[in-house]
Amino acid sequence: MSSAVKSLSTCIFCKIIKGEIPSFKLLETEFTFSFLDINPLSKGHSLVIPKFHGEKLHDVPDEYLADTLSIAKKIAIAQGAENYNILQNNGRIAHQLVDHVHFHVIPKPSDSKAEGLVVEWPQQTPSKEELAEVHAELMGKS
Repeated sequence: MSSAVKSLSTCIFCKIIKGEIPSFKLLETEFTFSFLDINPLSKGHSLVIPKFHGEKLHDVPDEYLADTLSIAKKIAIAQGAENYNILQNNGRIAHQLVDHVHFHVIPKPSDSKAEGLVVEWPQQTPSKEELAEVHAELMGKS
């Protein structure tokens, strides 16, 4: 089940936006709020959230998403890291822990697994025919 409303009283991120829970705020606009992650993967790890409560990306209006990515870009520049990840997860099995769309801006200061995002990438090798089937399926739904 998805939830798409301007604000949800039980949501920790909605409470942060309203100032009911303190945060280390970075940037705020009409559509977006950003702050430091309290459990960072590296120095400067930040969260950027739309001021619209949607559990998943497809629940959030486009004007909020456009502004949110613009703020993520500004934070990435301010962090000054040559390498960084922008991460956004949808659903529990995709590692989403808070049911409010949010983007992580995570500096990756070194190739070490000690800090920054560490990713496993189970790359597959589908045939061209399999890719053509997936392409046709997606094109039929977009």
